[in-house]
Amino acid sequence: MWAPGGVPEVRAGDDLVTLVADALAADDDRGHRLADGDVVVVTSKVVSKAEGRAVAADDREQAITDETVRVVATRAHDHGVTRIVENRLGLVMAAAGVDASNTPDGTVLLLPVDPDASARALRAGLQARFGVRLGVLVTDTAGRAWREGLTDITVGAAGVRVLDDLRGTTDTFGRTLEMTVAAVADEVAAAAELVKGKVSGRPVAVVRGAGGFVTDEDGPGARPLVRAPEKDMFRLGTAEAFEAGRRSVLGDGSGAPGLVVRDDG
Repeated sequence: MWAPGGVPEVRAGDDLVTLVADALAADDDRGHRLADGDVVVVTSKVVSKAEGRAVAADDREQAITDETVRVVATRAHDHGVTRIVENRLGLVMAAAGVDASNTPDGTVLLLPVDPDASARALRAGLQARFGVRLGVLVTDTAGRAWREGLTDITVGAAGVRVLDDLRGTTDTFGRTLEMTVAAVADEVAAAAELVKGKVSGRPVAVVRGAGGFVTDEDGPGARPLVRAPEKDMFRLGTAEAFEAGRRSVLGDGSGAPGLVVRDDG
């Protein structure tokens, strides 16, 4: 993995393909020439900047509301309220992915409108420039249930098989795997962040060695990484789930009856 320097501050309307390609081309001097099967990982922040997704900072809370399709949990703290929500891309994230870091004063950034389309455009331009078969991932930083700390995840993909379904194969002891589906794109995204970093000013990385997951076609994008609602065992925070259960039993306060709970064995 390596992260080329030389990507300038990205502004609305910039040709991101050219900016990324120029940085990758300049990196040839260090022996980092792109090859078939490489995966180019691009931080969503620069995609959002190029696509003009900045909004005034005093509208941040409204921006979060506008990007929200479902509230999962809210928690008050000394500095305000944290909202964990599902955004319009189907991602469950703090503040709907609205980001105030590494942006000009007075602005915040929304996620790209269609990160998969952004990844496809980057892939097409980079493949045309360098004449090699590439995968492209657009990534963002997120927390994870049950785990401290942040990591990068894939929000847009082109030319990468984002999941590796190992069900039906056997382990080294001959046992059949029944549950294992590896989130390859998220693993690559997290690895790439080790060389990009949050404060290094290097929003692009190249990962080599994952060529077995690079495909000829753009593929379905990052959407397969999003768990379907009917499979989500934790669709609400604890307080919100308790309140939903209370209302289902006692009613909503309007006089309408709630769910009748029986305990008759």
